[in-house]
Amino acid sequence: MSQRARTMPLKSLSVLLPGIKWLHGYTAQDAVADLIAGITVGLTVLPQGLAYATLAGLEPQYGLYSSFVGGIVYAMLGSCRQVTIGPTALLALMTSRHTGFGLDSGPAYGILLCLISGVVELGMAVLKLGALVDLISLPVTVGFTSATAVIIGTSQLKGLLGLRGGSGSDFINTMRSVFGNLSQVRRGDLTLGLVSISVLLLLRRLKTVKVAQRVRNLRAQQLLSGSIWVVSTGRNALVVLVSSVLAYSQCKSQDSCPFILTGKVKSGLPSLALPKFETTIMGKNGTEVPQTFEQMLSELGPSMLILPIIAVLGNVAISKAFGGAGLSPTRELVALSLSNICGAFCSSMPVTGSFSRSAVNHASGVRTPIGGCYTSVLVLLALSLLAPYFQYIPKAALSAVIISAVIFMIEFEVIRPLWRCSRRELLPGAITFVMSLAIGVEIGLLLGVGADVAFLVYRAARPVLSVSKLQTINGMSYILIRPKHSSLYFPAIEWVRSGISKALSTHGTAPVVLDCAHVHDFDFTAARGMGSLYKELAKANVPLFLMSAHKDISVILKESTNIDFPTIDCPNDLESLVEQMPDFELHLQVTAPLVESKMLQTVEANATELSKLTTSSA
Repeated sequence: MSQRARTMPLKSLSVLLPGIKWLHGYTAQDAVADLIAGITVGLTVLPQGLAYATLAGLEPQYGLYSSFVGGIVYAMLGSCRQVTIGPTALLALMTSRHTGFGLDSGPAYGILLCLISGVVELGMAVLKLGALVDLISLPVTVGFTSATAVIIGTSQLKGLLGLRGGSGSDFINTMRSVFGNLSQVRRGDLTLGLVSISVLLLLRRLKTVKVAQRVRNLRAQQLLSGSIWVVSTGRNALVVLVSSVLAYSQCKSQDSCPFILTGKVKSGLPSLALPKFETTIMGKNGTEVPQTFEQMLSELGPSMLILPIIAVLGNVAISKAFGGAGLSPTRELVALSLSNICGAFCSSMPVTGSFSRSAVNHASGVRTPIGGCYTSVLVLLALSLLAPYFQYIPKAALSAVIISAVIFMIEFEVIRPLWRCSRRELLPGAITFVMSLAIGVEIGLLLGVGADVAFLVYRAARPVLSVSKLQTINGMSYILIRPKHSSLYFPAIEWVRSGISKALSTHGTAPVVLDCAHVHDFDFTAARGMGSLYKELAKANVPLFLMSAHKDISVILKESTNIDFPTIDCPNDLESLVEQMPDFELHLQVTAPLVESKMLQTVEANATELSKLTTSSA
């Protein structure tokens, strides 16, 4: 009884905080593995956090503020041990569209967007709307991520070339600005940036080099392979550290510095406070313009919905990639939403799962999501102890970190298999890519999804009909209409009627058999349309049969039209049913095709009218 009393509170707590289950049987070996993975991910997130904050148009410390809350929250609520929550290049780019109004409005907009994103994601979890991300097809996703990678890369050209001014998120204006200021390129920044990118790419490839296999001593081989892996994995931190030391030595004792530096980074932990629901921006004439909560929401606009959907899409994709199909999408949504909501109280910009850091986490041998707590502790220590030294990080080095990361987001390899297998799907992807570059990533994504939905609607409205004229065992001819879709809805009924009319015009008058073996659903309008079609064919003495119709289909047609559609199980059943019809002889005699526009013409049974009809048709 006492044992049950002790386990009940733990079970209740596990319902509220599912991550507690990781503590059951948590050993010292698990703790060491999580610690190593947490530190490794921390060395990756520190330079990335600083770089992504700059990309978002915020001061560098906001990238670190965004890097520790998600790890703690996900450790308590998440279900995939490899996932790491924090700032990403894509969300930083989308945030940057609202942070360029001057004064203190940038952080206010970024933090408010983080809070709203969390609330929207929580609403999606409560309403179980995670399936909305299924509306975004792979070609649209590829077009979107590739376009954002291009925009992010070009936005860092200013930092790479040593040009002053914000990076921005507009591809066309950014390129125009860069080409218009090429005469102001700083050699120091350009050289450092290009060298940094080259070193980062070489170190990325270092893991694939099998140098350790050439060493015969097993211990030396393990030591060498481990050292190569550490250097390759921590390449971002290594490049930032070396470039900072170089900048410190060049700029500390000299009046002129060859590099543009990050600048002072606020030291210490962020204050725990509500996001600001009012702010002040810089007007066109240099005056301060107050912004109310309603005006802030108006400025954020579609980003309040699109950014959370993109965050969910990325997080679900990462969870499926590493955790398999057994994960709960709702649980992942709750973990992501609370990471954003709690992060907003700690001055965080929007966060989601990072594929690159999750891959590092996986490669580091993480065993539980508690590894994210160790990463968060490392970030907090950096904010407390290392912030004064972050001011010596060259912007060119941070730009190199971002560029070397996003160039692998451009997925050229998808184009060839799509061209071979389904060229139609290239169009939504191309629309997304081009429109994202020309207008904006939000509009580009919406247009791409709209193109995909339009194709789905077109397929529903224009189902593929297989038409053939066959004969029964005894030689009775009939026209078989076989839809290749499982549903017939109201946009398709006119298409089916037109198809039957064309079949009668082509093959001549014969009983029409609609194969319903693969049709599982009719809507009310389509059912009524089938009733009208049945009556029209009956006036033309053309019987319509349903073959292999499911019981539900027959009930829907009966209730909607009050017509008992004749049904057959196979074509050979036609003869017995046709023989029972009063116009059976007419079906065997009339062979003149019906003209499509005259499909409703009534065929009289007497010989005089029949000869007139035959003459006029000839």
